[in-house]
Amino acid sequence: MTIRVGVFGAGGRMGSTVCRAVVADADLELVAAVDPHHAGLDLSSLAGPEVGDLQVAHDVDALSDAGAEVAVDFTHLEAARVNLAWLADAGIHAVVGTTGFDDDDLARFRAGFRRSNCVIAPNFAIGAILMMRLAADAAPYFETAEVIEYHHDNKVDAPSGTAMLTAERIAGASSDWADDPTRTTVVDGARGGQAYPGVRVHSVRMRGMVAHQEVLLGTTGQTLTIRHDSYDRTSFMPGVVLAAKAISGRPGVTVGLDGLLDL
Repeated sequence: MTIRVGVFGAGGRMGSTVCRAVVADADLELVAAVDPHHAGLDLSSLAGPEVGDLQVAHDVDALSDAGAEVAVDFTHLEAARVNLAWLADAGIHAVVGTTGFDDDDLARFRAGFRRSNCVIAPNFAIGAILMMRLAADAAPYFETAEVIEYHHDNKVDAPSGTAMLTAERIAGASSDWADDPTRTTVVDGARGGQAYPGVRVHSVRMRGMVAHQEVLLGTTGQTLTIRHDSYDRTSFMPGVVLAAKAISGRPGVTVGLDGLLDL
């Protein structure tokens, strides 16, 4: 029996890619596409003929009307906050790639998702998840750590959610970091931002890029670089499909894809 899936932001670049990935998987069925900016259009005109003749809906009621069991959200922060509150009330599982949530948001989601579950992942690329895991494993063996993330020039938040989660896990793996020797900065921000004690993050926004990240670890006489590159939005789809299939068995709110990969 297939899992009935709805997609928020279905007319956007990520949303339309998600729609195609859902349709391509035999275990999933695309039953609703919500996007107020493209309401009334045939989804096929936005995502390609393979998605069928589904019409893009204006509001969330389309999900309940279609009997959606899982909703995927790749929208923006304010919209996602509203969407997730509605999904929690409706008892529909949420797979969320929107970033920027703070601790208060997560607390509300944990209080709200009682009848259904929620997976929030700053990055759905399997390689990015392994990059974070490897960085955390290596951290205790080094004395300095920096994270450099590179994204396309339309990304409005910085640092990325992936970079912040990476820094959190590096800091959680070791607290023994060398002091920053910098005493004078010629340009404000030249040393990036200290995400956690001892771990700095740098953000690059550049036309032509999609999503890329390096973790630089150093100690006496050696460095280790761990890098992941997403060259196309399709890199995130295996993780999205995995989450849509696995979410019913993960009660409450899960942050990061690691738990679904049993890492």
